Amino acid sequence: MARVTIEDCLKQVDNRFALVHMTVKRVLQLREGAKPLVDCKNKEIVTALREIAAGKIKPKYPESEEQSE
Repeated sequence: MARVTIEDCLKQVDNRFALVHMTVKRVLQLREGAKPLVDCKNKEIVTALREIAAGKIKPKYPESEEQSE
């Protein structure tokens, strides 16, 4: 697979801040023994970015709370 770039990941995630949080969370999961969702033999950080760029991991946005009066 070619080199993964931030631009590849930003096609799947709205902003860089969310991308960083998603990546850190996935790296920790991989280090704790989670199975990679893409086939590669890179370090956890690269694997996590490849998963995000491939669309295997989607961002979770909190639902907006509607205020009822």
